[in-house]
Amino acid sequence: MTLRLRVSDIAFFERPLVFARPFRFGAVTITASTQMFVRVEIEVEGKGRATGASAEMLAPKWFDKRPHLTEAQSLDGLRRSLAIARELYLANKGFDTAFGLHARCIGPQLAACAAEDIPPLAASFGPAEIDKAILDGLLRAAGVSVFDGIAGNIAGIDARLTPDLDDRAITGFLSARNRLDRVAVRHTVGMDDKVEGEGGVADTNENAGARYFKLKLNGDPAHDAARLARIGNELARLPYGIKVTLDANEQYADLTALNALVDRLDHDVALQPIAANLLYIEQPMPRDITKTSPLGKLATRSFIIDEADDSYDAFPAARALGYRGISSKSCKGIYKSIINATRAAAWSADDAGYFISGEDLTCQAGLGVQQDLALGALIGVTHAERNGHHYVDGFADTPANEADAFLTAHPDLYTRAGGKVRLAIHDGDLLTGSIAAAPGFASSVHPDWSIMQPLKRPTPRVSQEQTA
Repeated sequence: MTLRLRVSDIAFFERPLVFARPFRFGAVTITASTQMFVRVEIEVEGKGRATGASAEMLAPKWFDKRPHLTEAQSLDGLRRSLAIARELYLANKGFDTAFGLHARCIGPQLAACAAEDIPPLAASFGPAEIDKAILDGLLRAAGVSVFDGIAGNIAGIDARLTPDLDDRAITGFLSARNRLDRVAVRHTVGMDDKVEGEGGVADTNENAGARYFKLKLNGDPAHDAARLARIGNELARLPYGIKVTLDANEQYADLTALNALVDRLDHDVALQPIAANLLYIEQPMPRDITKTSPLGKLATRSFIIDEADDSYDAFPAARALGYRGISSKSCKGIYKSIINATRAAAWSADDAGYFISGEDLTCQAGLGVQQDLALGALIGVTHAERNGHHYVDGFADTPANEADAFLTAHPDLYTRAGGKVRLAIHDGDLLTGSIAAAPGFASSVHPDWSIMQPLKRPTPRVSQEQTA
């Protein structure tokens, strides 16, 4: 089923995005940002021309947290990543598979970004977003859904970037994929979110009936333990069982601080409601420290990497350090998520317990949340962080006719409430039926390109060596 294509045009657009409430994680608080859109024009061998699209919020100080950068400069790095990737993808004039094109470009992309002092995680953003749009166009040209298309390896995913796997492992994993009908929402509790009472973590008007919760940490074991005890008391009031994950967003300075937190989880009775329901701890330490710090005795708990997932060899390297899992985020690359899910399945055949999780910056209603949801439902993610519906007011400032088009096309995924089209959560779950019903990457409709603004032009960076 593998098809070849060539890209004839790539265009970037943006819309402002205002949050309904502040979202504080790590060292940043987001109250507004930009949603970025990609539109590609491709020619598919034997199928003709097609248009594909993708979308993602530009998240300040997540891909690149270096303290000397302002939030605006960190976003500018993402814009440069997109611009560099565009040049590389358009420079490939011949026909190739979608994955083959990605594999050709990813090395030069990382090198070109490094020359402009853009680190690997941010460098990967440009190809990740273009790849989603290319896959959308490819699936539309072939007339198949993302679930059927990926099961048949329409993108030609192979092991050329991952010598620890072979092609048979990848195609075998893909051919065995069965779409999950439902994916549970994991409700994020940001550092500024209310804990107790009305509007708190146990208020179903706020958590949308979620059974899974993702609790942000700030890196101070005493502060985090006290806050987790408060959250645990509130969650214990819910009339159903819950599970939790913890996310430090690189805020724990080292293994000493991390050991202090885990010791409290192991021995502090006040933390029992959290500890007894804890699934895993996500990216506790900075990515550079993570890569040089074996977990040792901490490996008896489940830890995963997220921000440290900046290359195709990140998961095997993390496994050697004692980590059990890795996050899937479409903004880090759909092919890397699929490869890592293949690895987790293969490793668990011999040593059960390796896994891939579903995490989310703030995938917005429309293309962003639908494509990320489809990726998780494809690779077997049973619950996923979903921030857009909590921190943003529905489709926000998306024009009403566009929001209505998504509601009409995907009535199981959206609803109208409070004057806005919003994500529809059914007993704590998102349904995946409509995103599998039509050709393309999880959407029957595209945004209204005619009223969008072009993506703001980035300023090229120079490397630190050049300025020395």
